[in-house]
Amino acid sequence: MKKIGFLSFGHWTPSSQSQTRSAADTLLQSIDLAVAAEELGADGAYFRVHHFARQLASPFPLLAAVGAKTSRIEIGTAVIDMRYENPFYMAEDAGAADLIAGRRLQLGISRGSPEQVIDGWRHFGYQPAEGESDADMGRRHAEVFFDLLRGEGFAPPNPRPMFPNPPGLLRLEPHSDGLRDRIWWGAGSNATAIWAAKLGMNLQSSTLKNDETGEAFHVQQAAQIRAYRAAWREAGHAREPRVSVSRSIFALMDDRDRTYFGRGREDDDQIGFIDERTRAIFGRSYAAEPHVLIEQLRKDEAITEADTLLLTVPNQLGVPYNAHVIEAILTHVAPALGWR
Repeated sequence: MKKIGFLSFGHWTPSSQSQTRSAADTLLQSIDLAVAAEELGADGAYFRVHHFARQLASPFPLLAAVGAKTSRIEIGTAVIDMRYENPFYMAEDAGAADLIAGRRLQLGISRGSPEQVIDGWRHFGYQPAEGESDADMGRRHAEVFFDLLRGEGFAPPNPRPMFPNPPGLLRLEPHSDGLRDRIWWGAGSNATAIWAAKLGMNLQSSTLKNDETGEAFHVQQAAQIRAYRAAWREAGHAREPRVSVSRSIFALMDDRDRTYFGRGREDDDQIGFIDERTRAIFGRSYAAEPHVLIEQLRKDEAITEADTLLLTVPNQLGVPYNAHVIEAILTHVAPALGWR
């Protein structure tokens, strides 16, 4: 395992038991947690994107703010739902945020998952083309975005421009060299992982995927990663790809940890349906004393296959507690798994 970061969904609720009672609380604490994670030596600060929900949504202002407050840590998403995105405007936002961050963005994108409202992307002005599903539309938006990041000119200049133009066709600005190599696809199936490999995107495999074989989640996820790497090699890309998995992992270090996570309620994989046709398998959570965690995680085939592990954090418990959660894993668990 080469890198370990955190992944926050950015929940908030007005409950008195929550440390994030407003959108402002969540956004500002997200920045603070990224700063704390960098100080602890973590490798990445990643944020989920959900629309029409009391969770983090528009990612680029947050990514830019984190980039301005930190200097080393990777900053990313897991994932941006491309059904909602204008790929041209997104390319400008991404270029600006990446330059502010000193080229540290690691953007996870995907075709999306079920959302809070029915066909929410329609409210954003998008509609699948004839014969196209919403998933197809998301992948089409992703391909356009990915192509725009090449930085090649495509727009004929005005012969009487307001400002002088460079010669030739114009590209979107600001452009950030190297960002295209830091785009990840959140794949829920083996087929979409292979598709992403052929295009040259890195792979994010999360805590749920299509149940394609009936095997344990980590076994299916490891097979997905191996299929992705094989497709990458076959495509002949020049660089090595990156692969991340995300897990809920808690080292039980004190009474707070045992109170929150020591009851063993999610020790097994779960089965559910993300739509009427798609049976999905959800990965288990891990919560145990560090020496037990080490042995459990060594048996997780997907963690072994991946180079990056994202720790999902309970952001509503506040920055100090989440920093404690991250520090416990980095100090007492990760070194035994080959980190650093």
